[in-house]
Amino acid sequence: MTKAEVITQIADQTGIDKADVQETVEAFFSVVKNSMSQGENIYVRGFGSFINKKRAKKVARNISKNTAIVIDEHYVPSFKPSKVFVEKIKNSDLVKKFNQNG
Repeated sequence: MTKAEVITQIADQTGIDKADVQETVEAFFSVVKNSMSQGENIYVRGFGSFINKKRAKKVARNISKNTAIVIDEHYVPSFKPSKVFVEKIKNSDLVKKFNQNG
């Protein structure tokens, strides 16, 4: 599902104009990116958490040149779904369909 499809579905479900929904969705993404870039995590109860994960400094190999390179410690954005979210997916029709075909 694309962002445009999400916006359309929200507009259809709520009756709010698509342009207003798009502005709201874009503002949400902007807040998430800006907050996380400042080191803040975002917790949405019943949905999940947008968190910064710390990656430690490590030595890696460039196999084409057979040399060692150092990758400094850094942060990567991550999403951790809530228990409610995980349970909804576990009990969804998608999992049941997969288990029948698998």
